[in-house]
Amino acid sequence: MSARGGGRRAGRRRRGRGARSLPPALVDHERIRDVGPDRAASEWLLRCGAMVRYHGQERWQKDYNNLPTGPLDKYKIQAIDATDSCIMSIGFDHLEGLQHVEKIRLCKCHYIEDNCLERLGKLENLQKSILEMEIISCGNITDKGIMALYHLRNLKYLLLSDLPGVREKENLIQIFKTALPSLELKLDLK
Repeated sequence: MSARGGGRRAGRRRRGRGARSLPPALVDHERIRDVGPDRAASEWLLRCGAMVRYHGQERWQKDYNNLPTGPLDKYKIQAIDATDSCIMSIGFDHLEGLQHVEKIRLCKCHYIEDNCLERLGKLENLQKSILEMEIISCGNITDKGIMALYHLRNLKYLLLSDLPGVREKENLIQIFKTALPSLELKLDLK
């Protein structure tokens, strides 16, 4: 044993403290398997300040501590309102298993960037289920991110408002007219 009283074990611990550790997993895939995609996504969204509404319910879930309990397959997310939330791309894997989301509202989401919308557009379940989207006052969104939404093949309504990074309004209109002819596209862009 050394004079410091730690012996070989303590020496190992000391060396370990100085070593760089890997960052924690950004998305806990084990948690998603354990509680299901809708519960895990609800937890992530509410921790970030967003709200969710489940199928068959009128009220929005806002409080993480009041998430409903019961059978894991009972509560399916129908709508997401991310107004003033801090959701960002590193958590978007939580949305992968969602199959029933019909509406997403992104309003004043300062951390939302084009890659978030590109990720949404690539998720097969959301390509089928999303019917309505609103993107308002998200300053990091550009034409590139908006164009990725044409993959949401059942999208019926899209509101784009106060997006200073979106500059090719006429080009977007043409892309959506071609890709989604039944889409109601509302633009409030400068």
